[in-house]
Formats: sequence, structure tokens, C-alpha cells
Amino acid sequence: MTSPESQSDGRETPRAEELLPLVYAELRAVAGAFIRGERQGHTLQPTALVHEAFLRLADKDRMRWQDEHHFIAVAASVMRRVLVDHARRRKTEKRGGDRLRVTYFDTPLVEGSADVDLLELDDALNKLATLDERQTQVVELRFFGGLRVEDAARILDVSSRTIEADWSMARAWLRRELMRS
Repeated sequence: MTSPESQSDGRETPRAEELLPLVYAELRAVAGAFIRGERQGHTLQPTALVHEAFLRLADKDRMRWQDEHHFIAVAASVMRRVLVDHARRRKTEKRGGDRLRVTYFDTPLVEGSADVDLLELDDALNKLATLDERQTQVVELRFFGGLRVEDAARILDVSSRTIEADWSMARAWLRRELMRS
């Protein structure tokens, strides 16, 4: 195994395989929250979701991880991609296919709705990214990564109040977009 790169402050940059054992339980819990809201007979399991995300992250050998929270933030984005890819494959397998619906009870995205159609959410997030990239990142960190406001603020290097405002704005915008679907 090659040694990790050094950060500008002299500390070694941890590699994905070093960080995974530290955050595995947290990532597994986040993945489990998504899968709990699935239809019966859903084929993607939380462990498989985490492992697929890790395999994609391991390919990013030169990625400089700041810490466990940074790794979880990127893993959340990767899990979003895995879930969306899985939903698209399912949809093409069955004409009109089963849509992947995700539920995350600790961090509701749309008030009054326990679950959200993942493909519709992904489309809406892609639209939001063209308007406000940081709000999209906040949704990924909070909803897909299960991070608290304080952790998201540290990762994005903004105040907690900014994260709360972005979260409120993004949720309102997404609620409107998802209601149109």
C-alpha cells in the first residue's frame, strides 16, 4: 500500500480504505434509512449500497480526504448516484418500471411526505444545482449523508445559520418542483 499524501499543514491525508472502517456504521445507517422506505422485494440492500459507494470512492485514489466528515459528504453524493443508477436500471427493466422511493425519517426533505421518488428528486436536484450549487450540496449532505447542520457547515466552510437558510430554501424549492411532477 502506498503512503498517503501529505496535506499542506503537514498531516497525512487519509485514504478511503483507512476511513471506511471509521465511518462504515454511519454510512450503513444512512443506507438503511433509504432502503427502509422501499417497496417489498427491493433488490438493493444497505450493505450493497455502502459497498458499491466504497468501490466507486476507492477508484478516486488521488482524492484528498480532509477527515471522516469530508469522506461521508462525498460518499453521500456517491450513494445518491448509486441509488439513481439502480432506479434507472429498474425502470428500464420494466416498461414504466418501479420508481425508487426513498424515505429518510430523521431529515425529512418534503414536509408532509415520508418518502420521495428518487428519480424525480434527482431531476429536481440537477435543476437546483444550476441555480444554487451550495443548496444542492446541503441537500446531499443532510438528506443523503445524514449529516447534522454543524457538520455540513464545517464541510462547506460556512456558518450553521447559512446551512439552515440553504436547507430551508432548498426544501421549499424542491417541494414546489416535486409537486409539479
